[in-house]
Amino acid sequence: MRRNITGWYSERLYRDMPLVAYGHWGTPILALPTAAADFLEYERFGLIDSVRPWLEHGKAKMYSVNSVNKQALLNDRASAQEKCDWLNRYDGYITEEVLPLIRQDCGGGDVKPMIFGISLGAYLAANLFFRHPERFSGAILLSGSYDIRNFLHGYNGMDVYFNNPVDFLPHLHSPELQRGDKRIIIFTGQGPHEDAARSRQLSDILHSKGIPHWLDVWGHDVGHDWPWWRKCVPYYFETLFGK
Repeated sequence: MRRNITGWYSERLYRDMPLVAYGHWGTPILALPTAAADFLEYERFGLIDSVRPWLEHGKAKMYSVNSVNKQALLNDRASAQEKCDWLNRYDGYITEEVLPLIRQDCGGGDVKPMIFGISLGAYLAANLFFRHPERFSGAILLSGSYDIRNFLHGYNGMDVYFNNPVDFLPHLHSPELQRGDKRIIIFTGQGPHEDAARSRQLSDILHSKGIPHWLDVWGHDVGHDWPWWRKCVPYYFETLFGK
């Protein structure tokens, strides 16, 4: 299986931003890491190995990048406005730097990857997907929270609104999402450290907007941890791409 690390200095983020690609062919999937982790997190925790058959046989191709969570939502020294500024810069990094690289790596043309994230990465993935549905073919959102106001010390300006899916989605008019040709998977467990209400909240908003999606709620033994994510991701890959 191809494993290729590249990267560049992002003027938007004032730092080197590495990226790893797994596989040669297939549907491209852009993966955003959890919490304060890095671009190799999914490899270290065995998630890449869990979907290796699809990557090796040309059914899917994954790209994994760093986040700015340390500078943004997890930065206790930053103001709410600074946190939102980092989120906006990250939005530009993904849409104007990473997506062009993926298109080029996939042979050019109008390539639209799926976007994937777990935990805080699921928030980032949802925020990007619903802000730019025309740039992605779908989203796989695992164990996420889609309301960031608890990170922002009560601040509630317009820059929060446009980075908070539970705020802007109820007012979003998107025939592109309502057509139903984008695959949206929302996963949650109901066990330790999971909060299924967060995923149900996002699902309820999408239902109210007529946006097709799959809310997949697993059992009360299913916790917020890697063994369950390594189990559910191959299940979704088989659903999306076949055996």
